[in-house]
Amino acid sequence: MPKLVFLATDLVLFLLLAGVAFYAWHATRTPTLRQTWRSVLHDATAMSAAVVLTVFLLLAVLDSVHYRPLLAPAEGAAADAAPAYSTKTLSLLDALLSGPRESREKTYSIPLGTHQFSKESMLVDGKSIRDFPRLKFGGAGLQNPQTDWAPDVISRSVTGLLGGALAAAALWWAVALIRAKSLAVPVGNSLRLIWRCQTDVPWRAILLTASVLLLIGGWIAALWPHYHVLGTDQTGNDILFNAIKSIRTAVVIGSFATLATLPFAIGFGLAAGYYKGRVDDVIQYIYTVLSSIPSVLLIAAFVLMIQVFIDKSPNLFETGLERADIRLFLLSGILGITGWAGLARLLRAETLKLTELDYVQAARAFGVSDFGIMRRHILPNVMHVVLIVAVLEFSGLVLYEAVLSYVGVGVDPSTNSFGTMINSARSELSRDPTVWWNLLAAFGFMVTFVLSMQLFASAVREAFDPRARAFRPQRKMPSQSKLAITAREQGR
Repeated sequence: MPKLVFLATDLVLFLLLAGVAFYAWHATRTPTLRQTWRSVLHDATAMSAAVVLTVFLLLAVLDSVHYRPLLAPAEGAAADAAPAYSTKTLSLLDALLSGPRESREKTYSIPLGTHQFSKESMLVDGKSIRDFPRLKFGGAGLQNPQTDWAPDVISRSVTGLLGGALAAAALWWAVALIRAKSLAVPVGNSLRLIWRCQTDVPWRAILLTASVLLLIGGWIAALWPHYHVLGTDQTGNDILFNAIKSIRTAVVIGSFATLATLPFAIGFGLAAGYYKGRVDDVIQYIYTVLSSIPSVLLIAAFVLMIQVFIDKSPNLFETGLERADIRLFLLSGILGITGWAGLARLLRAETLKLTELDYVQAARAFGVSDFGIMRRHILPNVMHVVLIVAVLEFSGLVLYEAVLSYVGVGVDPSTNSFGTMINSARSELSRDPTVWWNLLAAFGFMVTFVLSMQLFASAVREAFDPRARAFRPQRKMPSQSKLAITAREQGR
């Protein structure tokens, strides 16, 4: 049995997932929250973005289950000898993608290439020539790459796309079948309702997004075992594998940094708005001073201090991965601790308004303690602001990590991240010819992730912000009984 390894960021990520699950359970039992989230579920754009975010989150979770493989017993070792484990820590994602992870080339290669990107001196028939050497793994099964490459890529692409299309068709049929049983109508009528958007949930948008992802996944699954789909970097590592591994870093940075922001923002914001006077002046002075310091310089100073501590305490970490992980963990905390000022200002303003309302004044008159008033009457009424800002700040923190890693004060260089990939692409863009695929992969994955989060956050803001909800046209969703009647009428 392998030895499970629990990194700091793994524990944080699983605790956050547990917190999200608990909040979802609480929302289903609270009528107001259930009604508000139902408006998010009815937003086609938000649900399409949620499908993409679910895929990213699933990859991050698979990359957060770490273990150290069990080594084979040494020759002649006693039967009751203690098991020995590898010093290399892997994840479930590493095990699933063991082929691309281990197919390391010598240096750069273009996407779907069969030869190295740069020339080398080689001996051919006893003569030294300079040419592009064949890759060790990319297109290794081709006898003659010049004539066999195009037919092989086309045939594998067609096979992968057909597999993705079949999986998408099965998904459409499964959803239509489940809905047909719930509505007691034929499957064809259920499919027709889904396609015409006559459903309580925008299933057409969800299924179309999932179909696109399945087509892309099928194409990659057909080509990846035989080619480097997005090429390789300077050290020969697969770019697509590096980009997928960077997803976990983005999720950890965005989620943990947002979580670290909330205690400071909520505590200082509510205290400033409730007590006013000198307490308000002191708290305003603190976050005004914090906002006056350039955030990049402040974070860089903290990161350098952390690096000094890590370098002087090598005995605290068994492997290099644990050393890099603690830096990622502390960087996320620093981003949260230094970024609470904006939310604190908003909560202070909301608390100033709430303290003047009648029910708060009545609670004071009945002798309720200050902490009881803030906990029972103020905090629940500002949570919509906290939720909106937290979801919006998530994508901003992902971009912030990319900027910090680009200037060299972000995550550990051995940690896969979009910022590290972009940082390494600086010198690649100045080459002749240009190595463009590393930057393109990091940019494409990061933009997809951030854009999906922004679209989902926009729907959350419209659902929880009363002012945005007041000017948004309300969409009346049909009930289950009306859907069933419509489906039966269309079947006649």
